Amino acid sequence: MKNTVAYRSLIQYAGLLGVLAFLIVVFALSSENFLQTRTFISIANQIPDLTLVAVGMTLVLVVGGIDLSVGSILAFSSAVLGALMVDWQWSLWASIPFCILAGAACGLFNGCVSVLARIPSFIVTLGMLEIARGGTKLVTHSQTKYIGSAVESIGQPIAGLSLSPAFLMAIAAVVGGQLLLTRTVFGRYCVAIGTNEEAVRMSGVRPAPYAIGVFVISGVMCGMAGLTYASRLSTADPNAAIGIELSAIAACVIGGTSLMGGRGNVINSFLGVLIIAVLQTGLAQIGVSDPMKQIITGSVIVVAVLLDALRSRWGNSAAG
Repeated sequence: MKNTVAYRSLIQYAGLLGVLAFLIVVFALSSENFLQTRTFISIANQIPDLTLVAVGMTLVLVVGGIDLSVGSILAFSSAVLGALMVDWQWSLWASIPFCILAGAACGLFNGCVSVLARIPSFIVTLGMLEIARGGTKLVTHSQTKYIGSAVESIGQPIAGLSLSPAFLMAIAAVVGGQLLLTRTVFGRYCVAIGTNEEAVRMSGVRPAPYAIGVFVISGVMCGMAGLTYASRLSTADPNAAIGIELSAIAACVIGGTSLMGGRGNVINSFLGVLIIAVLQTGLAQIGVSDPMKQIITGSVIVVAVLLDALRSRWGNSAAG
């Protein structure tokens, strides 16, 4: 059984890496500037926000939930950081815990209302999307706050390494998220809850703490993403990260995470982020217009969802 699971995981990794390599080859042949070190360094330093959000989204999807509020929570967290540093003149390191705590609090609200009140997470997080965005505008007075160089060090490449601390933070989150999901009791229970929550309950395990926990983790990831977003642009923007929830869900689905719960892989979600980033960067370099980029990216997402549905049906047929 373990050998079969490992084999399937290996096939999935190989497939995603194959898609990534295919895109790189296509854009390398289409643009003479694509296959350059600076292109890949640029991609690496632009994806920490989406990567962090996708880590949390993977865990939420695994338990059978969904979080539509991640973009607004990211913006709210960065707004808290900006207000503390600009209005209150706090240092960066004193402000960071409150930035992350703001995201965690939003995630805790999502989890408690959704799980304890038994309200679909789609509805709860849709409400939080508006609440957090409104809170962001209140904190920033609907104006972009320029934080300045104090926060830029997190988003700027390290001398001699060409990669930013934000990127390294995102990679650490991917590794930590994968270990949490695959190597801990918490992760195994999350998969079981997404597969059959009633069976978990009948086995004597309370699903609520685990389901709430993944929303809190998602909030923490959004808080960290708020920090990396602010460091990259040196600002706290009330309109930050609009639509990032769709990109995060797309990355997870491309990586093979099931929208029905019970199946997910954080590393695969990261590969999904890379595929989206390479696709968007390559399309931009060959001069594709923004509307066409949206159409092409959306089409890739639809194909990924269709493949996921077919994979589930084949799996059920084989089990039957």
